[in-house]
Amino acid sequence: MPAKKTAPVKRAAAKNATEDGPVLRGDRVTLRPMTHADAPALIRWGNNADFAWFQWGRKPGRWTDAAAAREWMGFFAERHGKVFTIDHEGRAIRIHGRPRLVGRPLAVPGDLSSAVFFLAAALVLPESNIVIHNVGLNPTRSAVLDVLGSMGAAISLVSVRSAHGELVGDVSIGHNPLRGGVIEGDVIAQLIDELPAIAVLGPYTEEGIEIRNAAELRVKESDRIAALAENLRAMGAKVEERPDGLRVEGRSAGRLHGAEIEPRGDHRMAMAFAVAALGAEGDTTIRDAECAGVSYPDFFATLERLVER
Repeated sequence: MPAKKTAPVKRAAAKNATEDGPVLRGDRVTLRPMTHADAPALIRWGNNADFAWFQWGRKPGRWTDAAAAREWMGFFAERHGKVFTIDHEGRAIRIHGRPRLVGRPLAVPGDLSSAVFFLAAALVLPESNIVIHNVGLNPTRSAVLDVLGSMGAAISLVSVRSAHGELVGDVSIGHNPLRGGVIEGDVIAQLIDELPAIAVLGPYTEEGIEIRNAAELRVKESDRIAALAENLRAMGAKVEERPDGLRVEGRSAGRLHGAEIEPRGDHRMAMAFAVAALGAEGDTTIRDAECAGVSYPDFFATLERLVER
């Protein structure tokens, strides 16, 4: 997490330090914006304090809405014990300090935010058909399938089932020409991690792709808006960069060509441009490509197995 979000945690520990080290007594912390990755870390910290109260702004934050917060937290509490409650229509979490957690056997499904790069690859390469098994399909994390489907992607879900309270299934996709379109509003929060993969599909669509209301992309592992614009332009795409997003022109702007890509140490940039390069003319070199290993160590090996040379 960015330093500005960890500062209140350090403050709470420092002001209660003893000769044996810091002791967390609890604190009230306001966060703007709140992301889906912040919640587990903050809950873990709060569980070691007497209490903690996290609030993200006066209006529902970009992390999730109240219904999504209840779904995620209810799932955790049902299996491991009640360690928090949500208040103020999902805008705040009160952590119950030092709870007794109960262990449970769990099957962890595949991460859709990683699977999306292979879905995108199928949409770049004609005549592609792939099936990805055992993917997590909870409604708050599967919006990317609806977005791609609205653009014309031929996606179907197979063997959908509930496993330990989570929806899991197989995702099938076949190549289909994409229309493109505008992505904005509340759905942005539900696919913030998938936006790089969607953005690089822009040059392969009829109308191009425009992303709005996604300023959070500038404070991820890199400034993803700037990185997307810079590297897409290097490949010959026509891109308009904006404070909260970008517009990538479609096929009429010309075919992508190979280039040297600078992912800025960001795993999703490396994977996104590996996908973009599949349909480009000429070779593409991705510098520091091993950064993809942060979330998917075998990504390039898996992609190589899928691509028919």
